[in-house]
Amino acid sequence: MGGIEKPAYIGHRERIKNKFMQNGLDGFMDHEALELLLTYAIPRRDTKPIAWDLIKKFGSLSGVLDAPLHELTGVSGIGKESALYLKLLRGVLKRYTYDVVKKVDVIKSPEDVANYCRASLAAGKDEIFEVIYLTIRNTVIGTEILSVGAIDRASISPRKIIEGALKAKAVGIVLVHNHPSGDPEASPEDLTFTEDVVKAAKVMGILVHDHIIVARAGYYSMRAKNQI
Repeated sequence: MGGIEKPAYIGHRERIKNKFMQNGLDGFMDHEALELLLTYAIPRRDTKPIAWDLIKKFGSLSGVLDAPLHELTGVSGIGKESALYLKLLRGVLKRYTYDVVKKVDVIKSPEDVANYCRASLAAGKDEIFEVIYLTIRNTVIGTEILSVGAIDRASISPRKIIEGALKAKAVGIVLVHNHPSGDPEASPEDLTFTEDVVKAAKVMGILVHDHIIVARAGYYSMRAKNQI
């Protein structure tokens, strides 16, 4: 009697793992990267069609990782555990980019801050307002999300922002929010609000280094535009 024949996808898994070992993700399409990821969450199924279905539904690898848990489990082959695995991966990515930005000089490296902001906020479906607190040496003390959803100016008033900075013992701050529409351009309301925060912060000896708006299309730095 012959041995039990291995499923065809076993050999395919080994090939894509070897491809990754040799060159990292260079040359991988989104569905291939997702397929490889899913092999660690779904050990006994062909993950290729599942990866394709996820990309088809959410549009891209980032779209999959940003998708809500209940929408992920609505895709055939994705159970609660594999959906949690993808959300955990998204959380680890955010933590990693935050750890990176903590090590940089925010003033001289706005692109590094923007990278963190994009990883944290850019793909979100809701508008989120976040403040990054800085030391006198411009290293990051921490971050605080002040609003999720339709931004309520009362919940993120200049006074509340300054109170948060004082509580964190910060001497500088970076304001961050996202535009779910995809266009990072600052609105007149964004500019007026930022001016109010800058004035309130100055009274307390706190410097507003930047207000960065992130979106899928890129980011907008008010500091780079000489608007702060």
